[in-house]
Amino acid sequence: MTPINDEIQDLYRKLIDAWNTRDAQGMADQFSEQGVQIGFDGSKVVGKAEILSHLIPIFENHPTAPFVTKVKSIRPLGTNAVILHAIAGMVPTGKKDIEPKVNAHQTLVAVKKDDDWQIELFQNTPAQFHGRPELVEQMTEELRQLL
Repeated sequence: MTPINDEIQDLYRKLIDAWNTRDAQGMADQFSEQGVQIGFDGSKVVGKAEILSHLIPIFENHPTAPFVTKVKSIRPLGTNAVILHAIAGMVPTGKKDIEPKVNAHQTLVAVKKDDDWQIELFQNTPAQFHGRPELVEQMTEELRQLL
């Protein structure tokens, strides 16, 4: 891996770890001031403050499941921007296996400002593969390997 790839992996890991520990502030801190988060349900929030105020009630009122993720690619978009693609699954509370209904593709766009990588966009898109159950099973099996 290149140093940039390591830095982007670290940024993504901080974001996912914050979700998994239900740390709204930790998640919001990874974004730029005008960063955008698009959630699994299509919710779009812009900016650290709005991201934080969106996440706090989610973590307070819902038993969010932790992510199991696998980075599929990291690609530079010039010298100070990078796009990361990952797949993600969740193991619901009290369960031991991935729940295929909430598998997702995750996209993260990061920019480097003042020697610090920040998230400009994080999008968590459902991976339902309508009419192609074999693709759901393939992704679920790939994620199971990480458990």
